[in-house]
Amino acid sequence: MNQPNATDPLLLLTVDGQTLEALPEETILACARRHGLYIPSLCELNDIDHAPGTCRVCLVEVASQNQTDEPLLAAACVTPARAGMNVRTRSRRAREAQRLQVELLMADHNQDCATCVRHGNCELQDVAQFVGLHTNRFYDRARVMGRTVDRSSPAMVRDMTKCVRCQRCIAICRQGQTVDALVVTGNGLDTAVGLRHGLSQAESTCVTCGQCLLVCPTGALGERDETDRVLDYLFDPEIVTVFQFAPAVRVGFGEEFGFPVGTNVEGHIIAALRSLGADIVLDTNFAADVVIMEESAELLRRLGDGRRPTFTSCCPAWINFAERHYPDLLPLLSSTKSPQQCLGAIAKTYLPERMGIDPARIRVISIMPCVAKKDERARSQLGAGDVQEVDLVLTTREFARLLKRRGLDLRSLTPSTFDNPYMSAYSGAGAIFGTTGGVMEAAVRTMYRIVNGHELDHTEVAPLRGFEGLRTAAVEVGGPIGRVKVAMAHGLGPARELCERIRAGTADFDFIEIMACPGGCVDGGGNLRSKKAYRRNALKRRDTLFAIDRATPVRQSHNNPQVQALYRDYLEQPFSERAHRLLHTWYSDRRVAMTLTVKDIWNEITMSTTIY
Repeated sequence: MNQPNATDPLLLLTVDGQTLEALPEETILACARRHGLYIPSLCELNDIDHAPGTCRVCLVEVASQNQTDEPLLAAACVTPARAGMNVRTRSRRAREAQRLQVELLMADHNQDCATCVRHGNCELQDVAQFVGLHTNRFYDRARVMGRTVDRSSPAMVRDMTKCVRCQRCIAICRQGQTVDALVVTGNGLDTAVGLRHGLSQAESTCVTCGQCLLVCPTGALGERDETDRVLDYLFDPEIVTVFQFAPAVRVGFGEEFGFPVGTNVEGHIIAALRSLGADIVLDTNFAADVVIMEESAELLRRLGDGRRPTFTSCCPAWINFAERHYPDLLPLLSSTKSPQQCLGAIAKTYLPERMGIDPARIRVISIMPCVAKKDERARSQLGAGDVQEVDLVLTTREFARLLKRRGLDLRSLTPSTFDNPYMSAYSGAGAIFGTTGGVMEAAVRTMYRIVNGHELDHTEVAPLRGFEGLRTAAVEVGGPIGRVKVAMAHGLGPARELCERIRAGTADFDFIEIMACPGGCVDGGGNLRSKKAYRRNALKRRDTLFAIDRATPVRQSHNNPQVQALYRDYLEQPFSERAHRLLHTWYSDRRVAMTLTVKDIWNEITMSTTIY
């Protein structure tokens, strides 16, 4: 979809009797939205530049130039505004056309709304109410229930009985993330969204970044819900529940309960967890500080050996991407586990030793803004036998559902504070892990201290901050290391560009941070959905994380007193034998092996041009 340029000359058109100014190449829908006029739509999503005109819900009447012929029906999302155009969005004919389109969309959509994870937060429900749909003449339950539900992944569920084929998921996967795991399959009434080569979710090239879940307007794509298992743990007297929540959760959760976007609700979350019955509440920020200790030591060791570049390894969707799409780059990844897994490992070893708890009784539950964390926690190398380092992962959305199931309103709770004496303190460096560039900046603060014996003159490293998809900088670390050349990419499109340059030998970097989601964890696939505004929300959440960093007395990971105690009393030093055993891991080539049939090849040829 063409983006208007604010410096272009304006055009005048009439929409529902109002004279509006439109920019050249601006669509009717974009123009109306800019002027505060609502036209229903489902397939269009401006955040990802997606307006295929497939759902046809945005049909409007466009009067002919001579005003004598019958007005034309046009899809507002793909019809350019023209000077002198007379558009009617709420005429009887337009309203009936819009209602018919929604009725047809719902003809093969599972209408068990009360049991759907998106109930009450569903764009299809909203649009159906707006167009006044009360009954459906075409609904065929038998046909709908014959469509597939894929539960093969430990992270997400694809329920095609709820798909309206808007293709938003395909657009974000193909154009935004460049993973291209999703395709249009079939034709006519059998048209559907499937996985390339007919593979299951678990077998496919999908990296479970979850961006498709954010843009899906219905409940067709969702995380694997584990709220019932959490309740089982909470009500089992033999189990000690240990909860942790990520840096980005505290700034991306409050809006579900009416707080302004980006509000830091850390204290409210702690109070909510205690109201649920949590035994111990920890902060993943503490583990982020531990990760910096290990990763900084690892990077300096690699640079000393002349091994470069080193990629960060905190983002599980990026790890999946590397294993499935760039396995030749795996030796360049840091072996340090993510903060989630480091906390899980320490919570089942160091913490019970200090608190006198039987480790077998501990269950670690994470609250994460990330769908891929569910996939990560299930990895065989991140546990011993049947005992995983992290037992369950709830996305931010699931946590909201859990509180509502228990009748808890975040606004009514008195904020509380962390009180665990071993694993809850964090530095400002740990807090900024939740946004792009944050891991890099936290590492630079500690590397500088290791090399020079004193802190950076300016704690904030401005060249590492920004929101461009791919940015580079050179940071003076000093000593024998000198200048460290760094790169940061967020979103897998820019990450692929960087990987191709590394593979081709045309990039010259020492340290590379990659976050799979645009903006980093503040825009993670497990975050709350915000209907066409989530990119702006990510910026507000990022700003709050930077404010937390500035307000935190300790701003470097190595100065966190609880981290210092952990190494003094248990781990000895970064990269010690025990630290390596508990806090480091390995990765493996997981390229998708495919045997194509004639039907697969035909689908490959036709999938991008399927029309329905």
